[in-house]
Amino acid sequence: MILVIDSQGGGIGRQLVSAIKQSFPGEEVVAVGTNSTATANMLKAGADAAATGENAVVVCAGRADIIVGPIGIVIADAMLGEISPRMAVAVGQSRAKRVLIPVNQCDNLVAGLGEVGTGRLIESAVREIAGLLA
Repeated sequence: MILVIDSQGGGIGRQLVSAIKQSFPGEEVVAVGTNSTATANMLKAGADAAATGENAVVVCAGRADIIVGPIGIVIADAMLGEISPRMAVAVGQSRAKRVLIPVNQCDNLVAGLGEVGTGRLIESAVREIAGLLA
């Protein structure tokens, strides 16, 4: 199972779900948002199942084969505080492979990122997932 985690408006998660479903139509994609808006946007993008909140992140991270999302999902208090320490630990300690989208936000800066657009980052994430599924 591929788990997509996002927060705030779910924009990156929505793009990830859409690209993953288009590239790997047979794969189960579960979306977990830290809030209902993020969850709803990922569900609209085609996620097979969706849930919201801290416990959903913890439970699904333990079941996932691949976890995909912005880099903030492994940083406690990231994404304007929507990523709790418990969420970050669950993602970080999961047996799943993690594909993290490097975004500069909420006081977390990724050196070398520069002006790479979100579209290119999503494409790169899909390539990484393809390698993991191969």
